[in-house]
Amino acid sequence: MGKQADKIVIKGVEIHLVDPPDLDVDWIGMEEPLVQLLASWSDDGDDPPMQPRILGKPGVGKTSLAITAARRMKQDLYVYQCTVDTKPEDLIITPVIADEGKIRYVASPLVAAMIKGGVCLLDEGNRMSEKSWASIASLLDMRRSVYSIIAGVEIKAKPEFRICVTMNEDASTFEVPEYIYSRLQPGIHMDYPTREEEYKIIRGKLGGPSNSVIEHVVDLLQESHKKDEDLSVRDGLNISRYTYRLLKFRSKLSEDGALDQAVFQITGVRRVAYDGPTLV
Repeated sequence: MGKQADKIVIKGVEIHLVDPPDLDVDWIGMEEPLVQLLASWSDDGDDPPMQPRILGKPGVGKTSLAITAARRMKQDLYVYQCTVDTKPEDLIITPVIADEGKIRYVASPLVAAMIKGGVCLLDEGNRMSEKSWASIASLLDMRRSVYSIIAGVEIKAKPEFRICVTMNEDASTFEVPEYIYSRLQPGIHMDYPTREEEYKIIRGKLGGPSNSVIEHVVDLLQESHKKDEDLSVRDGLNISRYTYRLLKFRSKLSEDGALDQAVFQITGVRRVAYDGPTLV
């Protein structure tokens, strides 16, 4: 197995590797799911690391959790976005036309993480079909490898390789096959942050909006959580930043009016429906 900076040769087949994305997050609070993820990935001698699934509604921080855990382990994180159109070979090797009509084999983020000993996040894994899951079943057991039909080679994961899968709790997903589900253990459940955590997250990411706007956005989010509705920190960030921008461009608009407009345009629901308080 020969290796260069951005490619690797396996049994005479040259495979080009993608670089990990530049990702960074400020993890605030919620230490329990982080401890659970790191524990599942821990090295226990001959016993391979586990492959956890991270569960929760959209926007609760599942991807941020994986980014933070990979950073704590000082490993690169690769992300593969799963969709209903994901084909088996998409998860492994993709052939592309290179110079002079030659075929170049390009590794998926999953395979690049395997080869480089990084971490791979299969994002929204329950949007994939059973056929796609079947193509990586051997990676999720003691074999820790995949086979590329297109390139005709078996690719083994380095011992440092780690994987996790996020799964959204919504209706637009597939049932994960039982033989795959049993390999994706443990289940790590992500809940909404506390009020204090939501405030710190939004305040830490946005410098423009006033404290009063962010406080009232967080109040709105907390009211939504109590009703088991779908507003997330991501929604709170968008509402806060759009409120701030409306106020910059419309000098006669009050904070309360800007917040009302932002809530409706971001969520499609009038602010009064959340029973949130009004700004003074």
